[in-house]
Amino acid sequence: MIKRNKQPEESGSWMDTYGDMVTLLLCFFVLLYSMSSMDQSKWKKLVQSFNPSALESIESNANESEREFRGDPAKEEVTDFDALYTALKDMVSERGMQDSVEITRGDGFTFISFRDKVFFDGDSSVLRQEGKDILEQFAVAMTQVDSSIKEVQVLGHTSQGDPNRPNNIRNDRMLSAQRSAEVVIFLQSRHAVSPEKLVSASYGQFRPIAPFDTEDGRAQNRRVEILITKNDTVEKSLEEYYNQIYQDYQNVPGN
Repeated sequence: MIKRNKQPEESGSWMDTYGDMVTLLLCFFVLLYSMSSMDQSKWKKLVQSFNPSALESIESNANESEREFRGDPAKEEVTDFDALYTALKDMVSERGMQDSVEITRGDGFTFISFRDKVFFDGDSSVLRQEGKDILEQFAVAMTQVDSSIKEVQVLGHTSQGDPNRPNNIRNDRMLSAQRSAEVVIFLQSRHAVSPEKLVSASYGQFRPIAPFDTEDGRAQNRRVEILITKNDTVEKSLEEYYNQIYQDYQNVPGN
């Protein structure tokens, strides 16, 4: 009798491979889900846990891509001091900030006034992201004409809150000083101009540009200003600049 050859018994080894594949797919989809629902702070912590220097590179590339997508005006060449004014105006227009950032120029100077909450919230001296973004662009433009710039003054102002009572002296002075200093520190960290050209000044509730008996007037007075002067420009007092920039400055109560 002819013996039949026994068929080899089927093993379950294929199940091991199949199980591994399913497990890997499951891990992959769980990872995708966790990344989609993970907030920014958790994502930063995760990246930093693997490579502390990676986060800075990721954020830098992301910011660069965003600027390229928007056609960042700061990438335009700024050839001289007069062109700086045009470049800054374009940046403000590009961001739709004409109502909160006013730029004026005169003989040998460019003057920028940031209203109310462009840089800071409430009684805070911590720069808001919106303020950092516009300062970042300004710094790139200023760097290109550093040799033509004599000085960059950053002026911090508050507003008297109660028309019948002055602000607390310490709080008023400290807040305006800290705010102007924060802007100077940011510009210096971005190498906007040579550090010795950066000046921080604060005036508290004094030198208002609008009456402080209305909310709109107080909002106008709470401001940060940047005065950029050109080399070989004759020095002027702040009041002389203000009289040229702000209409009826001398008639505002408190001046």
